[in-house]
Amino acid sequence: MGDLLAKSLASQKAPAGEAPAGSAWRRAVTLPSLPEAHRSIPIAPNLSWLRKLLVFAGPGYLIAVGYMDPGNWATDIGGGSKFGYALLSVVLISSLMAMFLQALSAKLGIATGRDLAQACRDHYSRRMSMFLWIICELAIAACDLAEVLGSAVALKLLFGVPLLLGVVLTAFDVLLVLALQGRGFRIVEAFVVTLIGTIGICFAYEIFFARPLWMAAAHGFIPHLEILRNKEMLYIAIGIIGATVMPHNLYLHSSIVQTRAFGQDDRGRREAIKYSVIDSTVALGFALFINAAILTLGAAVFHTRGLNEVADIAEAFKLLSPLLGASLASTVFALALLASGQNSTLTGTLAGQIVMEGFLHMRLKPWIRRLVTRSIAIIPAVLVIGIAGEGKLTSLLILSQVVLSFQLPFAVIPLVQFTSERKKMGAFVNSRFTTAVAWIVTAAILFFNCELLWLIFRGT
Repeated sequence: MGDLLAKSLASQKAPAGEAPAGSAWRRAVTLPSLPEAHRSIPIAPNLSWLRKLLVFAGPGYLIAVGYMDPGNWATDIGGGSKFGYALLSVVLISSLMAMFLQALSAKLGIATGRDLAQACRDHYSRRMSMFLWIICELAIAACDLAEVLGSAVALKLLFGVPLLLGVVLTAFDVLLVLALQGRGFRIVEAFVVTLIGTIGICFAYEIFFARPLWMAAAHGFIPHLEILRNKEMLYIAIGIIGATVMPHNLYLHSSIVQTRAFGQDDRGRREAIKYSVIDSTVALGFALFINAAILTLGAAVFHTRGLNEVADIAEAFKLLSPLLGASLASTVFALALLASGQNSTLTGTLAGQIVMEGFLHMRLKPWIRRLVTRSIAIIPAVLVIGIAGEGKLTSLLILSQVVLSFQLPFAVIPLVQFTSERKKMGAFVNSRFTTAVAWIVTAAILFFNCELLWLIFRGT
């Protein structure tokens, strides 16, 4: 799938005499995206295709992290326990949408030398750019909220750390981020891949003992109209879309693909697009497995036993070992949750830096930027725990993912607009077919969001 998608996006050629990509932007690029890592990973000449694939591998896994963060856990477990395998179709569709949109994001960064934030600033008015920046910062804060809550819950489950203290302790993960960034971008990528592997092994263990109904699970990948008619099901479905297709990941991906020192001519860019798209598609395939495994676990362990209201991560932790008859099941579950939260911390920090620099041309020291972002997430978490109690954490997690889904169009629409404009993309402009698919995906996101609003306000 990755190779086919890469060829579709990278092989389009411009007519003779066409202006180069970038000629239609209102401003010239003044500062490379993520300058400390820009073109920092060399690509030796005459590499085999396999070695080139390995050199370009990495950014896709940083992107995949956002598709398996703690926000996914609450929505997937809640969807599996309440509706069985029915919402696996939403996991599949949202993952395919993510693969497609991330491919467009990589192409934008490689073809124009701009990340999505820089592209918005160089195209829209200052007022519109400021609006899009605020929307994106809200998306990052919503995602960071899920990471804060997920990490705090994992610390409590594994080590008995009180939830409020765990929330506060998450502010200090900035030290981990700074330590890794200071050692080079490849170290960051290696750390992320290691944690993704840990999460994958943990869920393979859980699924082995859960023994799901495989035929029912396969049937769950087929979409059905009940999802649109049932408000509760639709609410969780939109949460899954919001948790899967992350708006800030589109900004992040368009920047970190520029860490490779690929050729700056059309041939070099086309090759970079091809390998970058394969990288992100394969990585998001792993994310699809993780998300499907979480939902399948909820369906196999809880729904089949009539436990239809298990949406709380802590409750799932308590029930897994006794229900599965595996003493390590709960501990492995919490370990995967902690790995997920720490992984998402890294990408959230990078995305925040890219968005602020791209929209505002403002550079803050990484530790200041991280503490500001994390403080925005910690404050509502502390307030909810202190006022409403720990029982409201899962509702807050799901709400954060729904918020992300509503913010998604504000990243997708500019991305599709820019990659479909020949004067901006030159030889790498979307084909008519790619453009049509991109607008269909955008329309689907808008439709789901509007449908949910209608059901909520109608009160049915």
